[in-house]
Amino acid sequence: MSKGVATVADGAKALRHYLDQLDSDQTVIVSQFLDGLTSRCVLPRDEKAALKDDFVAALAYFASVRLPLGEAIARLSMTNLGGFYARSPKTWYRLDDAAKIYPVSMKHGHMEVFRLSMRLREPVVIPLLQMALNFTIKRFPTFATCVKKGFFWHYLDASKRRYAIQPEVGLPCQPLAISGSNSPSFRVTYFHDRVSVEFFHILTDGAGGMTFLKALAATYLHLLIGSEGSDRDTEFGIVDINASPSAAEAANEFPRADKTATTSGFLDKIATQMSGDLALTSPCQILHFLIDASELKRAAKARSASITAYVLALMFLAGRHATEDLTGEINIQVPVDMRKFYPSVTVRNFSMYCGVKLRLEEVTSVDAIIGQIAEQLRRKGSKAMMSQMLNSTLRIVRTVRYVPLFIKSPVARIVYGFLGDKVFSNTLSNLGVVQMPPELADHIRSFGFVLGGAQTNRASCAMVTFNGRTVLSITKMTADPSFEEELLALLGRDNVTVRVEGSDLNAG
Repeated sequence: MSKGVATVADGAKALRHYLDQLDSDQTVIVSQFLDGLTSRCVLPRDEKAALKDDFVAALAYFASVRLPLGEAIARLSMTNLGGFYARSPKTWYRLDDAAKIYPVSMKHGHMEVFRLSMRLREPVVIPLLQMALNFTIKRFPTFATCVKKGFFWHYLDASKRRYAIQPEVGLPCQPLAISGSNSPSFRVTYFHDRVSVEFFHILTDGAGGMTFLKALAATYLHLLIGSEGSDRDTEFGIVDINASPSAAEAANEFPRADKTATTSGFLDKIATQMSGDLALTSPCQILHFLIDASELKRAAKARSASITAYVLALMFLAGRHATEDLTGEINIQVPVDMRKFYPSVTVRNFSMYCGVKLRLEEVTSVDAIIGQIAEQLRRKGSKAMMSQMLNSTLRIVRTVRYVPLFIKSPVARIVYGFLGDKVFSNTLSNLGVVQMPPELADHIRSFGFVLGGAQTNRASCAMVTFNGRTVLSITKMTADPSFEEELLALLGRDNVTVRVEGSDLNAG
């Protein structure tokens, strides 16, 4: 059931094989159940057959674990499809103001992609994961889209299709083939006990992506263990997949910026980069530092700092250790979720960033720099400063809004190629603590967050915490191990226990 599209013959064969194992009464029940798909699906013939095959595979799995047929059909109720597959696509969406730059600035072979994942305590049941995606996607209409070119801007065009899960077979965060007809801007993959969702940043940011992953995870686990979603799920930030999507969830929130705030420039001087030749593959390695969250909190608290400030301090020191430059400035990019300043339920992009800078000669010890880092985070990540960034984004978009796309794109690529990530040395994106209902959390080992490889920076870092475990993931663009080795040593000196996982393939 991991095939992208099943044929009509494949579906018929799977159905016959399954029905052959049932008695006559059960055969009638299953046939009537599957007939319900007819009124709920107007997809092309092959995709409709594949969707039917998904139900058959899920029923066959439930039969293999001796789940009563009535219970299996109840878990797979056709009502979970809603009207998503029964209606032809007629909707399109303007890009949010942050997303507009991504498709026009893309250089060949590079795309802004990030990954969110969860590790289960048992191997993934592939048919149930496919059904979970079939049921969940309707709740996120801005994700069920493909990127199209307009005259002035790209836009998102609704794409009704069976979104197929894929086995994970390559490097994380590879570009998506968005130029293909109706090609999606996200992918769901599986590997052993891991479920991952990779997003082209045009769709969403980390917070919006986590909303999707939590909904997908909850749907999968409810299918697996038989529990039903409830008001308790919503208390943990899990959306009801059978509720109607709201306009607020698809909103472009950038115009909400405080108009009394001035604007601030995005341009900056070139930052110090870590040494080491860029690898031919991007990324060349993903490393995960699995850390006891209480130990990390203790080390930060000992210096009266937040966990983000503490980890940044270690990254500055590790970055200095990994460069041959003697002078210059280390500048680490820190994304800021604007929802904390402008409450919002949007699943579109609504993040800005601040840059935390220190001169190389200042980076001598954690105690020497952590105060400066905390102060810069407080000041540069404030509502006032971030509102200036929002206004700057709006100003740039409005300035070029009537410039045809065929002119915008080459200019944006030149500007991005000239500056791009060169103004930063590294990135730290901290999604904070993920919470799930206890009955679902018991089946999950951890969550993960991986940034796609940058064009210049030798490393990019992302962090997320779940159930007392913090996972700090490092996306490497060079084989030089100096940065991660020093980071590991610094954590060890503060008695923070770390277990390292990762490799070049299937490491995300």
